[in-house]
Amino acid sequence: MGRRKKHAPKRGSLAFLPRGRAASPIGKIGHWPDYTGDKPILLGFAGFKAGMTHVYMIDDYERSPRYGSEKFVPVTVLEVPPAVLCGIRAYRSTNKGLLSLTETWMKDSPNDLYRLLTLPDEFYTDEKLKTIESSIDTVSEFRAILCIQPRQASISQKKPILMEVKVDGGTIKEQFEYLKEKLGEEIHSTEIFSNGQFIDVISITKGKGFQGPVKRWGIKKLHHKSNKTVRGVGSIGPWNPHYVMYSVPRAGQMGFHQRTEFNKRIVNLGSNIEEVNIAGGFPRYGLVKSGYVLLAGSIPGSTGRLVKLRYPTRKSKKQSDSPPRITHIELKHTEVA
Repeated sequence: MGRRKKHAPKRGSLAFLPRGRAASPIGKIGHWPDYTGDKPILLGFAGFKAGMTHVYMIDDYERSPRYGSEKFVPVTVLEVPPAVLCGIRAYRSTNKGLLSLTETWMKDSPNDLYRLLTLPDEFYTDEKLKTIESSIDTVSEFRAILCIQPRQASISQKKPILMEVKVDGGTIKEQFEYLKEKLGEEIHSTEIFSNGQFIDVISITKGKGFQGPVKRWGIKKLHHKSNKTVRGVGSIGPWNPHYVMYSVPRAGQMGFHQRTEFNKRIVNLGSNIEEVNIAGGFPRYGLVKSGYVLLAGSIPGSTGRLVKLRYPTRKSKKQSDSPPRITHIELKHTEVA
């Protein structure tokens, strides 16, 4: 009886091709979900990845065999400093999609904004607000321009980060009044998200540089006496067609790609930093100084990288948004061998 052939496909997914470097270490949100609430609300926020720990919580999934008992859950700690709503941007619908109609900015710009933009002498906030109000019938969508403040987090960056967030819920006039009231004020994560809610995470993965096909695709090494190379593919394709097909494992950039994680559950959030700060601070990050969000599981990105949070676009129906019952949060630092 002959030897049975071992099935060993390559590990890398072809769904993410081409695997090029992201244009920026800050991810981009290309789609916003539809929110059907009665009151206007921002559909996104941002924070910085601090590290990971674990919690013990009561399993509240009714179809779980351990329903009602305590379970171990690894969590990611995000530091979410308050963001300043520094601008309002109005869009109108056209045959080619959304087109920016006009925008307005707060009178007194946030600190360090001059590091990012060339600020004008006068923003003419009141005049711009009147312009938007007079043409509000043509506005189809409002978006808030948030100014993320890295100075209030435990990272060395001083330059602020601007983020455009869609506003949904209620009518267009209610959305304008909501933004008009919040213009120039600080927005906290607790005003947008709730404990137990499912959200999407947009981030850039860790960069690993230029890697060969063995590490990049998980292919098997050739015989140690093979011609030319060992850590390569045996053949890059047939004579016909006369080109290398896209499915052939090749060397190239590995990591530093934009990825979206769907339906990450918020285990806990708040501003009491003593609940999440581990002894000695998080490795390569330090202590959390402002608000925090605990997300179940791991998320892409390196320590200190900006992570964008968004209302879910394909929400799971398996669990509810009820707050989880946490029995213990581990605050001791454990060395990983």
